[in-house]
Amino acid sequence: MSYKLVIAGVFTIFFLGLLTNFTGRKPPTAPDSIYDLTMKGLDGQDISLSKYRGKKLLIVNTASKCGKTPQYEGLQELHRKFGDRVSVLGFPANNFFWQEPGSNEEIAEFCKKNYGVDFQMFEKISVKGGDQHPLYQWLELKTGKHPDWNFGKYLVSEDGNTVVYFKSSVEPLDNEIVSKL
Repeated sequence: MSYKLVIAGVFTIFFLGLLTNFTGRKPPTAPDSIYDLTMKGLDGQDISLSKYRGKKLLIVNTASKCGKTPQYEGLQELHRKFGDRVSVLGFPANNFFWQEPGSNEEIAEFCKKNYGVDFQMFEKISVKGGDQHPLYQWLELKTGKHPDWNFGKYLVSEDGNTVVYFKSSVEPLDNEIVSKL
């Protein structure tokens, strides 16, 4: 084992111990299964992701003030055309240059008014960094990739084991995604 690797491991253990001691809480950890998570919808209601077992999931980090915001239209169309095969799940995030500053209520109103969104939207979460939500920790563990920008997409298989990542530049109705539905 290399000297640098040992030092890095010791530092990591030390840092996590400090984080727990100073904040009184342990850093979040990814769940074993995506179906172990319960999330809050924009309306504040708990939604267990286990309700989507047996169906593909397209998980998307969204933002209302981004050049890619028009992708809401494509996501809604994908939901309308392929909703029998895939559930589109939107997760607003303010991680990329503060492009999702609104409250959950403002986000819900914006999505409905401007894009007619009726696929499931969830409360605003963090998709990267020190406060990364466990859902996105799980997605990153499965793919080795974190969102490159707003509207990064993860397609989760029906059994919840296989995950494919699509960069934000891949449009919702792109054949790269549709062919996997």
